[in-house]
Amino acid sequence: MEGETTFRKFARYAWFALGYNVLVIVWGVFLRASRSGDGCGEHWLTCNGELIPSAPQFKTVIEFSHRMTTAVDGIVMLILLGWTIWIWNKSRTIRSRQILYAAIGSFFFVITEAAVGAGLVLTGNVAENVTDARPFWAMGHLINTFVLLTFLTLTAWFASGDRKFLLKPDTKTILLIFLGVIGLLFVGLSGSLAALSSMLYPSQSLAEGVAKDFSSTSHLILRLRLSHPILSILTSVYLIFIAGWLKAKSGDANVGWWSNAVSLLVVIQVLFGGATLLTLGPIVMQLGHLLLADAVWIAFVLLVASYLNSAKEDLS
Repeated sequence: MEGETTFRKFARYAWFALGYNVLVIVWGVFLRASRSGDGCGEHWLTCNGELIPSAPQFKTVIEFSHRMTTAVDGIVMLILLGWTIWIWNKSRTIRSRQILYAAIGSFFFVITEAAVGAGLVLTGNVAENVTDARPFWAMGHLINTFVLLTFLTLTAWFASGDRKFLLKPDTKTILLIFLGVIGLLFVGLSGSLAALSSMLYPSQSLAEGVAKDFSSTSHLILRLRLSHPILSILTSVYLIFIAGWLKAKSGDANVGWWSNAVSLLVVIQVLFGGATLLTLGPIVMQLGHLLLADAVWIAFVLLVASYLNSAKEDLS
């Protein structure tokens, strides 16, 4: 009983760590959307050469507060990793080993997340600066964020019950799940480019924005922006299909719950994305759109994890 109580307490903390990281990610989007990424100049760890800015502008306050939430996140993740190591040393079970591996992955990718953020600042790929490398920084940041969320989600999921990846899926199932992951990544990557292009090259009307998308004189990232809604719709249809297929194939209640959650979140995200486009992407809509994107990704991870945990009879 004492051991199970420890796991329950750790699980609650792991879910908190996931939620806090989502909050930090959303605040980072606000930093980018508000064009405040250069609030501390090209300085890191200091802010405009100072440890604490003495006469900050508003954008400096935004940038510095993001750095503070990131610093707190470092403490949150250190506690998560330390607690996991303590649990592993106490129990040495398959469950604690899985939690340990997931927590190590989480800690590693939160470090790379901070490193990418520092790289953006030090190379000047922030605010309204346009460089050839900036789209690649944005896409790399997005990929790292999704991988980080995957490890954090699995850390909390493994800790929340005696869960293991018991099912050995067939090649078809692996391929279909892999296509879902790739689809989500491409939607996220195209979305990061679309958000970046809209910030760097704002439009006063929807018609002006569409004209820029098809103009041969527009920057490449503007002409690529149209790929985001197209990929979003195609991937959304596929995700609803794969969620329903895994639900029917498994017959497990948890898989069914997460299948419904993925489908619902996908529909909400598509509608919210359309509203964001029609309103020319105000900051509050961008924040909501990113939050929903993270929710869809986390729900899909939990759907796949639940499916792999659902069919014990398939073990050979």
